[in-house]
Amino acid sequence: MSNKKYIPTIGIEIHTQLATKSKMFCGCDNDSRNSEPNTNVCPVCLAYPGTLPTINARAVDLAIKLGQGLNAKIAEHTSFDRKNYFYPDSPKGYQITQMDEPIIQAGHIEILVGGEFKKIGIHHAHLEEDAGKLTHPEGATYSLVDYNRAGTPLVEIVSEPDMHTPEEARRYLQEIYNI
Repeated sequence: MSNKKYIPTIGIEIHTQLATKSKMFCGCDNDSRNSEPNTNVCPVCLAYPGTLPTINARAVDLAIKLGQGLNAKIAEHTSFDRKNYFYPDSPKGYQITQMDEPIIQAGHIEILVGGEFKKIGIHHAHLEEDAGKLTHPEGATYSLVDYNRAGTPLVEIVSEPDMHTPEEARRYLQEIYNI
């Protein structure tokens, strides 16, 4: 039996919605909180044949500002990819995301833990679109799909696995929230 001590290694992915008026790749309203299901959708959101996405410039601007707050390198060239998967709340059968060439590259933030500053690396952050929403009525044998969220602009922040305690993870999340 070994008496070696295990050290937790923590990396965190954060998905956050960007505060834009329209969705990531179309002009539909991005705020569906008070909307009837499936009313903030269009042929682009629903992936009708022949439709083409147009990027939301405000989402790009917000991502660049986030990258600056993360002390990160901002890519001069970036691209979007299709991540294929089937979920009933994804009408396209794929997600438009930045898998290979993210807009925000390596960076870092500093957190204060136990009176000392610690640097937490940011691997990258990338833009992507959200899926829709499934609801499961109580007692029903079916689910309902609401595509109003489909296409909502998100940024996914991926840390390096530089945290080793719950306190470090908590402070990291607080600092990202502040940024």
